[in-house]
Amino acid sequence: MAEDRHGIGNVDSETLDAVAEALRTAETAVALTGAGVSTASGIPSFRGDDGIWERHDPADFHRRRLDADPAGFWEDRLSLREAIYGDVDPEPNAAHEALATLESTGHIEAVLTQNVDGLHDAAGTDRVIELHGTHRRVVCDDCGHRRDAEAVFEAASGDGDLPPRCDCGGVYRPDVVLFGEPMPDVAMNEAQRLARDSDVFLAVGSSLSVRPASLLPKIAAEADSTLVVMNYEETPRDGSATHVLRADVTQVLPAIAERV
Repeated sequence: MAEDRHGIGNVDSETLDAVAEALRTAETAVALTGAGVSTASGIPSFRGDDGIWERHDPADFHRRRLDADPAGFWEDRLSLREAIYGDVDPEPNAAHEALATLESTGHIEAVLTQNVDGLHDAAGTDRVIELHGTHRRVVCDDCGHRRDAEAVFEAASGDGDLPPRCDCGGVYRPDVVLFGEPMPDVAMNEAQRLARDSDVFLAVGSSLSVRPASLLPKIAAEADSTLVVMNYEETPRDGSATHVLRADVTQVLPAIAERV
């Protein structure tokens, strides 16, 4: 729905103005993004009705599976990649671009993301903290060498020699947090610090139901940050939010960026 003098969708113009003013006057503002930002680029959600985990068993992507059956893990990982991306090469949408603009103009400090698609980087955001890692890289389980994932996936799909291996002989794995693994300490510590230090915290396109990322807006609100929740569905943090925006994030974020 296009913006008019009344705002966007269910969000009135006064709310958009208030969020823009909060960003304009904030010393430190950060954004947390979830699947709702990626779905607008054609990437299916992992959770919820008809989500990826309705069609694929999360246990197939557990750390134990990689250790016990790396070839089987990779066979299922190739199937998962096809389910997520198919023949589409997703590109940043207006929400990604608006956040990149807000960072470039100095109105947000960083983007913390639960998404693993790399679209914030592609949109031009400089400081992206990838809480769950990224599908765009693989990492050797032995020596830690990282490389672009595309060539590895193409080779694995083409010759069927699984699992793909590093020059050191170790097994490559997607550079993401697998089931059964802890979140990366460096990323989470930095995200928690930014949440505590923020004057404004934007929670965008996330159900805020998956820990520990879901705790970040709670940390921000308890530190007296202005919490802004932008999500179509209700979240557990709505009650502590200063503003709750039920609208398309690809519309409200650009509208806010324009007002800032």
